[in-house]
Amino acid sequence: MSNIIYIGYEFKVSPLQPGVEILIAELGYAGFESFVETETGATAYIQKEAWHDAILEEIQILDSDEFEISYSFNEIEQTNWNEEWEKNFNPIVVDDICAVRAPFHNKFDTEFDIIIEPKMSFGTGHHETTHMMIQHVLKNDFTNKSVLDMGCGTGVLAILAEMKGAQPIDAVDYDNWCYLNSLENVERNNCKHISVIEGDASVLENKKYDIIIANINRNILLQDMEAYVSCLNKKGMMFLSGFYNDDIPVIRAICEKHLLKFEEKLERNHWVALKFLN
Repeated sequence: MSNIIYIGYEFKVSPLQPGVEILIAELGYAGFESFVETETGATAYIQKEAWHDAILEEIQILDSDEFEISYSFNEIEQTNWNEEWEKNFNPIVVDDICAVRAPFHNKFDTEFDIIIEPKMSFGTGHHETTHMMIQHVLKNDFTNKSVLDMGCGTGVLAILAEMKGAQPIDAVDYDNWCYLNSLENVERNNCKHISVIEGDASVLENKKYDIIIANINRNILLQDMEAYVSCLNKKGMMFLSGFYNDDIPVIRAICEKHLLKFEEKLERNHWVALKFLN
């Protein structure tokens, strides 16, 4: 694979909260795909081929009188990413049940221990949406359920689903780097029932699942909801995240249009993760 060039933006935000959450949400809508929160704001990454000079014109918070935001940016090659994660990636523990750590961290005394080498992929557990989706997986029965992890990033949710007894599992991401990273992480965690697929919603044709996990962003969820619903089995569960609390009405509207029943909401720093039943 040829080296993909990313543009990295370093944002300083004041006041920090909820400024950072709003900023990351808007950057996600604009096409940024990976984020690291910092002591002074956030670092955001977008592939150079998806970047354009006016990319920040879509970010409304930059024009807000409520926040002071400054930024700088530069090109970053993927080969630099591992070293950056080793410096910045701290392990996390979700509800004292599930640990997500890098290979260079010591093992935790938890029921589930997931080893992730995140590289440029989104989904380490640090972001609120991944954290809440882990909580949803922990709280629900995945035994012998067929599962789709759509927009799998590092593959962390698919890996946890297998640890919870799910099989078979499809982990799908359109980004080649996420695809390759998920393959590595699936092997690293000795998973036997996960198929990693590179692609978008078009790869779901003629597939069926008991559970769908989709932690992407609002725009893609709205665009691809019909495809998700068409491959969800009767009495199936769907978990959605990657969007802000203010986005719930439009997400619920399209889900209810497709006869999905809202079941539960988790909220963390203004981000939400919703559960629906078919």
